[in-house]
Amino acid sequence: QVAAASGHTVVLVDQSEEILKKSTKGIEESLKRVTKKKFADKPEAGTEFIEKTLKNLTTSTDAVAVVHSTDLVIEAIVENQEIKSELFKTLDKFAPEHTIFASNTSSLHITQLANSTTRQDRFGGLHFFNPVPMMKLVEVIKTPMTSQKTFESLVDFSKAVGKSPVSCKDTPGFIVNRLLVPYMLEAVRLFERGDASKEDIDVAMKLGAGYPMGPFELLDYVGLDTSKYIIDGWHSLEPNNPLFAPSPLLNKLVEEKKLGKKTGEGFYKYK
Repeated sequence: QVAAASGHTVVLVDQSEEILKKSTKGIEESLKRVTKKKFADKPEAGTEFIEKTLKNLTTSTDAVAVVHSTDLVIEAIVENQEIKSELFKTLDKFAPEHTIFASNTSSLHITQLANSTTRQDRFGGLHFFNPVPMMKLVEVIKTPMTSQKTFESLVDFSKAVGKSPVSCKDTPGFIVNRLLVPYMLEAVRLFERGDASKEDIDVAMKLGAGYPMGPFELLDYVGLDTSKYIIDGWHSLEPNNPLFAPSPLLNKLVEEKKLGKKTGEGFYKYK
């Protein structure tokens, strides 16, 4: 959405036409919300902006067929090293030599993903934040093999889509999640020990630290399965780091398929 809205030609690729229809509809709805604020007193200009943006956007279920005419590939599929690597390995064979590959992963090593291709120097991380149209931040990740030219191109692209890029080395969780995930887990441990209720912890962090959401609301928003996946991955890398210790309560909720907002129940219930 943000790439199309800033004048880039975008091909959105997913596994089925059904998913793509849903995605396109979601983008349309999101654009309507944006134009309501942006063009409050000029509804005609808002309509024109939506039409123009959607013209820049096409969809496909065949990544291999469309990759031969791209300058930048941003992967945002399931947080699984093997599945991501397989995709990059395939696309690497068909993408032009100049094409830059980037992953939107929040927790996996960019270097390992880059190693599944022959373009390690044209590979980096572009980690956007949810909801992307609202959040200004993009973490641009440079691996030891990423060329300066590639890094600069990724920074320039981030600015061109209206974001504020920050740079980080290829370290677990980059900047935000490296600080945020242990904080959320620490909140769960505080609750597990019975030191405070989850409601009070959420209120405390919102009113005391000025956070827009409390840690339990945030966990439900992110998805408890995603949070568990991240912490499990880091725990296997650094088993002795207490910040990365798994949470029995989080594991129990994931086992019970209570994954947060998307399933209607996590730490809280949603209608």
